[in-house]
Amino acid sequence: MEGSLYPFTSNILNLDSFKYHYLDEGQGDPLVMLHGNPTWSFYYRNLIIELKKSYRCVVPDHMGMGKSDKPQNYSYTLTQHIDNLESLVNKLGLKNITLVVHDWGGAIGMGFAVRQPQKVKRLVLFNTAAFLSKRIPIRLRLCRVPGFGALAIRVFNVFALSAIAMACKNKNRMTDKVRAGYLEPYNNFSNRIANLRFVQDIPMTSDSPSYSVVKNIEDNLHQFASLPIMIAWGAKDFVFNKEFLKRWQQIFPNAEVHWIPDAGHYVVEDAHERIIPWMQEFLQKHPI
Repeated sequence: MEGSLYPFTSNILNLDSFKYHYLDEGQGDPLVMLHGNPTWSFYYRNLIIELKKSYRCVVPDHMGMGKSDKPQNYSYTLTQHIDNLESLVNKLGLKNITLVVHDWGGAIGMGFAVRQPQKVKRLVLFNTAAFLSKRIPIRLRLCRVPGFGALAIRVFNVFALSAIAMACKNKNRMTDKVRAGYLEPYNNFSNRIANLRFVQDIPMTSDSPSYSVVKNIEDNLHQFASLPIMIAWGAKDFVFNKEFLKRWQQIFPNAEVHWIPDAGHYVVEDAHERIIPWMQEFLQKHPI
């Protein structure tokens, strides 16, 4: 995917015996951009191209995703993903961080923030959660069914293919090249391991491995309420719907909110021309 759509230099952090891929573009205060499932750093490409002119954009691919390694025997848990992000932040010596998060990136990013709150100075939230919820669409529930989920996600690539079809509402955005970019890392059974593990790790019950982790994050979100916070929310998201936005607004009542009626779950794909100026204004209005 090197070339016009993804004109970035790859960097690698070795975590044990595995390669953790990240982008490190531009200079200035760091914007740490965290993707979800089944996307990767490619999701943020349009933001990086513009924002790296004034800021340092650090954008990892979670282990098992994007250009990172995809080990078959690995602890694909929320805690592990937070550990990996923390290792990257520490290695690069990042401080005065603006967290930019989407989907699973919210729990991973805020999990890091709870561990090292002094390093986080601003938040930008896109259709995400970092708190417990009982809301899960039937399509996701089916992907969690033992056996069936593995068959659907790893054999037939249902999760990544469905996301391409449903998460982006501005259909002219999903050109053949863009579609190929999203799907490229997940081109065979082995490479879809993290797609499945992320779905399995959604903490729906108290005995889920990541339930207590998310509960701890949720319990500690209030400490960030005084930070500058911007929320851009795609209204047509069938997963992170308006109820999730309302919850964020309860936690962060002073957040600057942009409701985007024609955007879906892939809100950055649908509306990056609007989001970039909002972010530039927000960042300039709240210097660190």
